[in-house]
Amino acid sequence: MRGPAPGRALSVRSGPAVRSALAVLSALALVSGVSGCGLSSGSPMADDVSPGTIGQGRPLTGARLTVTSKSFTENLVLGAMTGIAFQAAGAEVVDRTGIQGSIGPREAVRKGEADAMYEYTGTAWISYQGNSEPLPDAQAQWKAVRDADLKNGVTWLPPSRLDNTYALAMNRDLHKRYDTHNLSQVAALGTAMPSAVTLCVEGEFANRADGLPGMLKAYGLKVPASRITQMDTGIIYTEAAKGRCTYGEVYTTDGRIASMDLVVMADDRTFFPHYNAAPEINSKTLEKWPAIADVLAPLTAKLDNEVARTLNARVDVDGEDPHQVALEWMKEQGLVR
Repeated sequence: MRGPAPGRALSVRSGPAVRSALAVLSALALVSGVSGCGLSSGSPMADDVSPGTIGQGRPLTGARLTVTSKSFTENLVLGAMTGIAFQAAGAEVVDRTGIQGSIGPREAVRKGEADAMYEYTGTAWISYQGNSEPLPDAQAQWKAVRDADLKNGVTWLPPSRLDNTYALAMNRDLHKRYDTHNLSQVAALGTAMPSAVTLCVEGEFANRADGLPGMLKAYGLKVPASRITQMDTGIIYTEAAKGRCTYGEVYTTDGRIASMDLVVMADDRTFFPHYNAAPEINSKTLEKWPAIADVLAPLTAKLDNEVARTLNARVDVDGEDPHQVALEWMKEQGLVR
């Protein structure tokens, strides 16, 4: 799980709520696995890459770095990108990506059994650091997470614009008909034409304070229960794409948004938590190899929701391999050669 938020799209996607709850629930099984079989093995990452905008001068020559990730599509892609970047900069890389849950890979980085991963700010703030209220400003959220984690031996590098959180989305025909672009406009539509607003949502989202109830309250949107249908995540995308509900609950970096041509409504009052992906590095590793920050900076700068949706779709919709998708995209972007 990602941790929305936000984490969510899995080849097994999990939402913000699932992230917080399952991270805790899976801790019993996963934390022990970190020092046991969970991260006791790995395989060399052996990509034929050389520096592009990443790795000039090969500043990580002599380093042997272990990268890890969670097991859902987006984080697998990000884990592969991390390892590819390190290789281009001269490091030998051990691949321990694809660990189930959030606690396992997080603990591996914290304990020094892995050196780096891309984590989500909201996951850390809520699931690892024990806060209940997210911060509405994405940069403030990252700074708070960074500052709190320094004492845990974990250093957060600057975040990407990739923010995998909750959203509402609609199909293109309904978007043209109702011309809504953000949640305030959805609320206005609900007031002017109550019958026009129908919602498809997950059961968890329907009952969480930071899900549907909180969103309705924050935006002054009144939707009767008769116009709200609860269903599984995958079905929501299909129903929204077919227009059987005006708006469906989605995860903002899910590849199905692009493949089904859905239009995402902006959270213009920033109600939903921010789950920006950022490099999470073991602090001792970063002290020994400070060039890691410069190596990952060009990669992080290119990551946003559109990139994530496109790459996630290549895996989840087209059936491509996450590592190969990461490698091809990094070469296309000139990050590596």
